[in-house]
Amino acid sequence: MSSDRYAEGGFTREGLLEAIKLGDGNFSKREIARSLGLKGDQRVVLKRALKDLEDAGEIRRSDKAYVIAGHMPAVTVLEVVDRDVDGEFLCRPAKEEHQGPVIRLSPSKAEHGETAGMGDKVLARLTPDGEGGYVARVIRKLGRSTSRVLCVVRKGKGEGRLVPVDRRARHELVPARGELSKADDGALVLARLSSEKRFGLKTAVIEEVVGDASSPRAGSIIALAEHGVPEGFGDAELTQVKKIKPAKMGNREDLRKIPLITIDPADARDHDDAVYAEADADPDNKGGWVVYVAIADVAAYVEGGSPLDKGARKRGVSVYLPDRVVPMLPERLSNDLCSLREGEERPCLAVRMVFDRDGNKRGHRFIRGWMKSAAKLAYEDAQAAIDGKGTGKAQKLLEPVLKPLWSAYAALSAARKRRDPLEIDAPEKKIEVGEDGRVKGVRVRERFDAHKLIEEMMIQANVAAAEALEAKKTPLIYRIHDEPGSEKLENLADFLPQVGMKWTRGERPTAARFNLLLNRAKGGDHYETVNEVVLRSQSQAVYDINNIGHFGLNLARYAHFTSPIRRYADLTVHRALIRAYGLGNDGQSDTERSELERIAEDTSHNERRAMAAERDATDRFIASWLAEKVGSEFEGRIAGVTRFGLFVKLHETGADGLCPIAQLGDEYFQHDESAHALVGQRSGGRYRLGMSVTVRLAEATPVTGGLLFEMLTDPEAGPPPRSRAGRGAPKGRRGGPPRPSPNRRAGPKKKNGRQKR
Repeated sequence: MSSDRYAEGGFTREGLLEAIKLGDGNFSKREIARSLGLKGDQRVVLKRALKDLEDAGEIRRSDKAYVIAGHMPAVTVLEVVDRDVDGEFLCRPAKEEHQGPVIRLSPSKAEHGETAGMGDKVLARLTPDGEGGYVARVIRKLGRSTSRVLCVVRKGKGEGRLVPVDRRARHELVPARGELSKADDGALVLARLSSEKRFGLKTAVIEEVVGDASSPRAGSIIALAEHGVPEGFGDAELTQVKKIKPAKMGNREDLRKIPLITIDPADARDHDDAVYAEADADPDNKGGWVVYVAIADVAAYVEGGSPLDKGARKRGVSVYLPDRVVPMLPERLSNDLCSLREGEERPCLAVRMVFDRDGNKRGHRFIRGWMKSAAKLAYEDAQAAIDGKGTGKAQKLLEPVLKPLWSAYAALSAARKRRDPLEIDAPEKKIEVGEDGRVKGVRVRERFDAHKLIEEMMIQANVAAAEALEAKKTPLIYRIHDEPGSEKLENLADFLPQVGMKWTRGERPTAARFNLLLNRAKGGDHYETVNEVVLRSQSQAVYDINNIGHFGLNLARYAHFTSPIRRYADLTVHRALIRAYGLGNDGQSDTERSELERIAEDTSHNERRAMAAERDATDRFIASWLAEKVGSEFEGRIAGVTRFGLFVKLHETGADGLCPIAQLGDEYFQHDESAHALVGQRSGGRYRLGMSVTVRLAEATPVTGGLLFEMLTDPEAGPPPRSRAGRGAPKGRRGGPPRPSPNRRAGPKKKNGRQKR
């Protein structure tokens, strides 16, 4: 970030770092802004400056506070989480999940005479150890760590074991005396670390039995428990939802004569958006279009501060797993009273937007409406009708409803092309699960123009919501997406020459620049890889009350408005619109307005939690399906290169699995970080990112979602490295005589790159 950009915010880089130091790990963005005397737009510049410093590794975030990288507060709360090779206890800050400086627990007793061990939470005084880490001396114990480990019970012989389902876990746990009687062999349990001996495996107690690891639906059970996704609804919520009566039309605007329709996936159970378009009759807008987007009026049923509202805020989003949905709202709301069902009257919050013939928006108006959906269509049915293959109600609606929608979309699509948002090609995989919970197959989800139509109309409604609230100077939660950080762009620039492309350093990134890069790669051998690398270079979209725009969509302002059934941020936007435009007495309260920043942060966290659970459940379901195909060969490409092996993504399923470095051959393979490749030290043969390969499935573990592959493809030819001690050498060596290659193994020789069997 340039000094000019800092000047725009009314502060300097040095002043910002000094404010963070003074905070000693306790200053959030708000406290930093207050200490620097920043207001309004200056806080937006501060947000970008903090992100740039974080991307550059100069600062890091601890919970919601910031701290200078490598610096820890003099006194802080720690969790004792592991041991090193010498048996010393290792700690991490209780509010952090990522890897920070090494913190070793002093063996001395606490100031109050207590000793701390594995799983304890402690208040500790930190002193630098002179090697970039810290020594922690316990002031007092604060109890046990709140972290719990999801495990599978394995009884077998002897004392039995608790095997963590997290594939990153390094050690099994020993059940404490008498604990195995709480669960059957193969049960999924939540275990908490207990007292232990100084050396050896950790001891744990079983706190809860959550299911059976061999169940076909275990993938979802594990993912939800592991990520702490709340399931079910509290008694107060269920009591309230039972008492809710259907809304009445009252003084709402009557939209029943407008043939609004819903277009959703064929298996959708809730319908929260409906659309309609017609030619604009205004002679001053010849060739223009009027587009209605009607959204379920959740605010009519979920009062701010009520048990239903508090529960929805706690969950933040609905979670979509291969075999189930964990809804944000109870089913009576999400699938009934708030769902825009075909032929049934429903309350809605709608926006009427007017576009010219080129797709430019001329104006919009928000409506508290009363509607009746004319039809529920699947994407496939709507597209088939447009393509001349329609049947049933889709065909009947072709002329009066579908063709005008597609004509309006053509204008919006032209405007989208001029806007040039980021166009990453990321095919979505659909896991088909039978009624018994078992996977029937995995297929690529087809993407039609019908999908793009709904997507673009929702985008326009979201933009209108942000513009409308800004016009009324009403606080709101934006959906923001920052431009990529400098470190990610450096990694992109380092990689692209490996596939014959380049990224000019120093020029500000834009969506158009990324699109040009993707278009150049299209049709070539590296298109999928370039897509994935560009995707990895992007920042994550989040919710925030400070607007910095949406980089990916190339929009100056954007607010989620279109899915209040499944996203809490959208519900806050609905309430803000109701209050700002006098659309009822159930709008945004002063209390909610004062809490928007916290709501945005919590919802962003809940969204990340849901995405992680969805990803892990998908991995486990695919591993369960592939477990019956162990020994089969698959085509794929190298999607990741690390010092310990290759991650291979299969073409057929999109599943990722590890091909360990020990399996690649009879020579030492070294990680060349700049080339994104593993390189043979004798032959120079290399396995590089994006390379097409054939692998054999060696192992599939449904309980962890892990896949192990054997490489069947020979490495590409290349020159031998100049030195074995070059960049990218395996980490962890501290000098001394060379050790045997970690990937050299005994056994029959390979012939033509394949292991004899």
